[in-house]
Amino acid sequence: MATMESLIGLVNRIQRACTALGDYGGGDQAFSSLWDALPSVAVVGGQSSGKSSVLESIVGRDFLPRGSGIVTRRPLVLQLQKTEDGQQEYAEFGHLPRRKFSDFAVVRKEIQDETDRITGKTKQISPVPIHLSIYSPNVVNLTLIDLPGLTKVAVEGQAESIVEDIENMVRSYVEKPNCIILAITPANQDIATSDAIKLAREVDPSGDRTFGVLTKLDLMDKGTNAIEVLEGRAYRLQHPWVGIVNRSQADINKNVDMMAARHKEREYFATSPDYGHLASKMGSEYLAKLLSRHLESVIKARIPSIISLINKSIDELEAEMDHLGRPIALDAGAQLYTILELCRAFDKIFKEHLDGGRPGGDRIYGVFDNQLPAALKKLPFDRHLSVQNVRKLVSEADGYQPHLIAPEQGYRRLIEGSLNYFRGPAEASVDAVHLVLKELVRKSIGECQELKRFPTLQSTIAGAANESLERFREESKKTVVRLVDMESSYLTVDFFRKLPQEVEKAGNPGGNPRENSPAAQNIDRYAEAHFRRIGSNVSSYVYMISETLRNSIPKAVVYCQVKEAKQNLLNYFYTQIGRREGKQLSELLDEDPALMDRRLQCAKRLELYKKARDEVDSVAWVR
Repeated sequence: MATMESLIGLVNRIQRACTALGDYGGGDQAFSSLWDALPSVAVVGGQSSGKSSVLESIVGRDFLPRGSGIVTRRPLVLQLQKTEDGQQEYAEFGHLPRRKFSDFAVVRKEIQDETDRITGKTKQISPVPIHLSIYSPNVVNLTLIDLPGLTKVAVEGQAESIVEDIENMVRSYVEKPNCIILAITPANQDIATSDAIKLAREVDPSGDRTFGVLTKLDLMDKGTNAIEVLEGRAYRLQHPWVGIVNRSQADINKNVDMMAARHKEREYFATSPDYGHLASKMGSEYLAKLLSRHLESVIKARIPSIISLINKSIDELEAEMDHLGRPIALDAGAQLYTILELCRAFDKIFKEHLDGGRPGGDRIYGVFDNQLPAALKKLPFDRHLSVQNVRKLVSEADGYQPHLIAPEQGYRRLIEGSLNYFRGPAEASVDAVHLVLKELVRKSIGECQELKRFPTLQSTIAGAANESLERFREESKKTVVRLVDMESSYLTVDFFRKLPQEVEKAGNPGGNPRENSPAAQNIDRYAEAHFRRIGSNVSSYVYMISETLRNSIPKAVVYCQVKEAKQNLLNYFYTQIGRREGKQLSELLDEDPALMDRRLQCAKRLELYKKARDEVDSVAWVR
């Protein structure tokens, strides 16, 4: 088995870890408390019962604040570590790691100052413990928890609830089955009225966990003694009572050395006619050794259950952390990395939609295969290339000088007017693909499980993605309109040169036929056929351009929108996010406050249990 030093030291280290991470019992039902599972010795007594003097006698040093009223206003976890003879005594506080105090007057002041830091300079109390470790060759390995003294009335400056508040705090420690109760009672007070014994009887009716200590034996009225109590006849406990003789107030005022006080205490019991037969089992030195041995045996018995609790709690907390999501680091670099990872997770899903791994991308092909051809077929070329409109545009293009053979300017105006109709379907294709891409962004964000924790980041990514899609859409529109304009800017000449030449025969063009004569009717038929042929030629050319645009518009849209969205959807966002400060990054990673608080508490508790596991593993167990 492990040595007593390693066992008590193990519990000391775990207790310090508990306090550092906010676990010091107190009834937090949200998590099981490791602190509550650790054996401890709680020092309980009424005000002016001699509690502080007992602790100082055990330590062999003046180090506790003194005064009237409630002096101890926070639990003091006093961890004693025996060192080799000749080594210098020093103290360390849990809130001031690596700083050694060799002047115990400064230790007293730091206890007072650290109390005031939490409670303010009032007479209120706080359940947050102070950890004080004392290393000395004059102590035994022992951990004691000094608690505020029980009181019956509130004094000036205290809330009326102070009596109940103190009792509730003390009770929260001593009612735990792993707590050893050190009940301090003055010998010059009737045991039946002892606050410490009364509370111990309530929480430990069998007396298995209670050690009774009688102080101020030397202050009892002459002719009286406390033998009935010390021998267990007045009030029986499972453990023997121990009598203590503290320094007198005069000794304290004269700064009598604690070592001298210990010697004086031994002398008192050795020479006392009343207590001489009990001398070997009386005094602060004996009490310290008794408690140390008992604490070691209790720890040894509890170790298996402590290990079981630690492992069980780690498993439960790991499972809950997996469910809640791991906590976000506080430094800006880690937060930026997290944001980029979340962006990549979203981007991966978005690409899967486009590439066919997830549904939705096929709707883009539907735009090109169905919507665009249907829109092209509905263009009003029949109206634009009707005989009447052809005659009108050709005539207007000729001006005062009619064309001779082929109406060059008329052809161009008819073609330009026809090609302008392609702008609508081209831009509509861009808008239709834009809507599909926006819907895929929305779906991808909804399907990205990692993003669900961060609503602000969700909306920010959605906004950034949609801004990019808007830019891609504008570029795509410019491109497809440019394709149409290019067709208008330079016509395919060979197409018209390959057309059959028109043979112009109109009877006697030099005559002056009368209206309604056969010759006039022949001229009208010729003119109508002429304009119909022009319309037909333009229609054939426009059809050829339509087939070209039907193929080139999808290419432009895919290149400007789909490909850009696939490759560069969040590029601008990445540029902007890299310039943000830590606070701005934190704002993106906000969550539901309750969820964040739960995860933080889980993470802290998980850290505690893992640290405790490491501490247990570090002890060399000899089976």
